[in-house]
Amino acid sequence: MDSESLAAAGLLAALSRASEILAELHHPFVRSERFSYFFPPAGARTGATFTLPDGREMRFEVSIAAADGALHVTGEITAEGESLLDLPRKSVPGLGDALAVLDDYAGEVAAPARRLIDRLLDDVV
Repeated sequence: MDSESLAAAGLLAALSRASEILAELHHPFVRSERFSYFFPPAGARTGATFTLPDGREMRFEVSIAAADGALHVTGEITAEGESLLDLPRKSVPGLGDALAVLDDYAGEVAAPARRLIDRLLDDVV
């Protein structure tokens, strides 16, 4: 395999890991749906959307995109458009560093999920 093919395989593996971390988020009283998609010109986003019993949605996601000679990684949690967690955008020149940040951000986005969902569920009752 050439270096570009190895880089593409590494990127797909990292996106798969992030998708699995976020897909493992569950709550007994909330419906969830996972998503992964590419966005132009050279980005990918993966995560999970939770729909609370009152119809509000929470979104847990990470993304990676190439632009301006660097790779940019973000992670966030939103509820009805309000930011609950917005990790700082990290821009790195190398793929290996970007994939490490993507892995870290997936864990950081997943960590408070149960607590945040419970907090919003308290508002429903």
